[in-house]
Amino acid sequence: MNDNLSQEPMRTPLPSKDMVLSACAGILVLEHPVLYAAQQLASLYQVQVHTDADVIDGERAQLICRIDAWVAAEQPPAFDAAHLHSETVGMIIDRLAKLSVDASAASQRPISTSRLLNARHRLAELAHAYSDLAFEIASRTRRLPDFSQPAADEEPVEISDQAQR
Repeated sequence: MNDNLSQEPMRTPLPSKDMVLSACAGILVLEHPVLYAAQQLASLYQVQVHTDADVIDGERAQLICRIDAWVAAEQPPAFDAAHLHSETVGMIIDRLAKLSVDASAASQRPISTSRLLNARHRLAELAHAYSDLAFEIASRTRRLPDFSQPAADEEPVEISDQAQR
């Protein structure tokens, strides 16, 4: 039977949320480019206090781009009617790395129980959102934005610190 919804050839899946969280904690459970990048992103957040922010941001941007390039190459194209997600997988992995480091740091210093639970809750919620997104990408029901390069006739726009607040 020939139909337009035939499946793409089997591709390397995105790692599970548990694998990503393990990588953010420094434990690679599988050789996977996304996990390696997640581990590196978390490492950057751990040393961020002692390193120039511009250097860290540049390295983070490169890792995010690598994740997004891998996703674009490895994941099946979305169906035409698929809804667009607001962030790329690289952006979400970056936020998971940040929240993972924050939650770990919160558990190692004296803070209120509510602040510790809030840090852990934020991490858990984003991890579940990543898991849902990974499923939607694999089932071709979610499109991802392409922030890889500006249009040919445009120059990249820098957003000031004040505009980001």
